[in-house]
Amino acid sequence: MIRRLFSALVLLWALGFVWFAIDLPRPAGTEKTDGIVVLTGGPGRIQRGLDILKAGHAQRMLVSGVDRRVRPVDLVETYHVTPALLADVDLGRSAVDTRSNALETRRWIADHHYGSIRLVTTDWHMRRARFELRQVMQGITVVPDAVPSEPDLLGLLREYHKYLLRRGAALIGR
Repeated sequence: MIRRLFSALVLLWALGFVWFAIDLPRPAGTEKTDGIVVLTGGPGRIQRGLDILKAGHAQRMLVSGVDRRVRPVDLVETYHVTPALLADVDLGRSAVDTRSNALETRRWIADHHYGSIRLVTTDWHMRRARFELRQVMQGITVVPDAVPSEPDLLGLLREYHKYLLRRGAALIGR
């Protein structure tokens, strides 16, 4: 009986991982949202957010989890952003992980009275990021906009386990 239960759990874990690895979220289309939220930590994320903002698909952009040493001029130099566009970019500095990204995002959305956001993060990170946002916000439309990547197996396993642990922690109220 215990072996069967253990085997069933291993099979569920393996099937879940296959689904997680094969069906990575994709970039969004051109739908408009009130704001854009970019989570720092991966290549292409900030550029994707700036491109969406330049295209006029949102009013403002929050870059969540920005290091305190980063200055707005660094964005101008790195991403060739005009000062006019930079005026519509907020640098969030209080987040240090995905959970605190969600809290920082909730405050930013409330401050701007937004009803919809486009969430920009790497494809392998999107499921956990969306989950964290759902944990702290209701009634906000979140359009996932995944930045494609080529994650390695170890990175996918690590993120899959973080996702499962967060889901489990949420079940027990953490």
